[in-house]
Amino acid sequence: MRHAPVTPNGDLIRWVELPGAEPARLYLHGLGASSPVYFAAAAAHPVLAGRRSLLLDLLGFGISDRPADFGYTLEQHADAVAAALAAEGLTGVEVVGHSMGGAVAVVLAHRHPRLVSRLLLVDANLDPAAPGPRPGGSGIAGFTEEQFLAGGRELVAERVGPSWWSTMRLAGPEALHRSAVHLARATTPTMRELLVGLDLPRTYLHPQADGEPRDADGLRAAGVRVVAVPDCGHNIMLDNPEAFADEAAVALGLDPAAGPGPG
Repeated sequence: MRHAPVTPNGDLIRWVELPGAEPARLYLHGLGASSPVYFAAAAAHPVLAGRRSLLLDLLGFGISDRPADFGYTLEQHADAVAAALAAEGLTGVEVVGHSMGGAVAVVLAHRHPRLVSRLLLVDANLDPAAPGPRPGGSGIAGFTEEQFLAGGRELVAERVGPSWWSTMRLAGPEALHRSAVHLARATTPTMRELLVGLDLPRTYLHPQADGEPRDADGLRAAGVRVVAVPDCGHNIMLDNPEAFADEAAVALGLDPAAGPGPG
C-alpha cells in the first residue's frame, strides 16, 4: 500500500499499486466504494494486466484518511487526486472511473490536463441528479448533514443493502454526505459539458439494459465513444468482467485479442 499527503494538514490518500509498464493507469471508485474492492479483478485481468496500476481510494473513503474539515466537492476530490499523482511524478495517466469516480475523472482531466492521457468512464455521473429519493447518492443528498449524522446514515445502510454497505461503512460520514450532495448538484459547467470539451480519447461504458445515456448522440458528436455492455448492471466490471475487460482494452488502446497486456 502506498500513500501521499494531499491537504495542507497532511491528510493521506492511499492506494494499492500493481507494478507494470508506464503509462500508469489510475482506477477511481464510485460513491461509498473502494477501488481495491471494485477494480482489483479488472486490473489483474489478463487483457489489462501488465500496466502500473493505482487502485486509489478517494479522500474520505476506503483506506484513505477521512478528514471532517474537507469540503468533498468534485473539484476538491480531483485536486486531491492530482496532488497524489504529482507526488508520484506521474503525468499522462490513463484514468478509469466508475460512477462518481468517473465524474471526478472528468474534472481531473479538465483541471489538470497534463496528468490525464485517456478517460474510460464506467456508467459515470455527467449531470445533476434528478429530484426524488433513491438509494445511494441522491438518497444521501436528501438529508441535511445534521440529519445524516444524527441517524440518516443508518437509514441509508438499510436501503443500499449489505454488499454496497460493506464498503460504504468505511467512508467518513461527512465525506459520504458531502460527496453525495456535490455529486447530485454536479459541477458548473456540468461534467457532461467538461467531457465534451476535452481533447483526449474518451469512452463511456453503460449497461445495455439501461438504454443509451442521455444525449448519447451529442457525446458521439464530440468524439466520445459510447458503448453498451450486455448482461450487467451499474457495476459493469463486477457483473460482466470479460466484456468489461475487452471494452476497456479497446478504450485504452490495447488489442483484446492479443492476450495479456504489456509486462
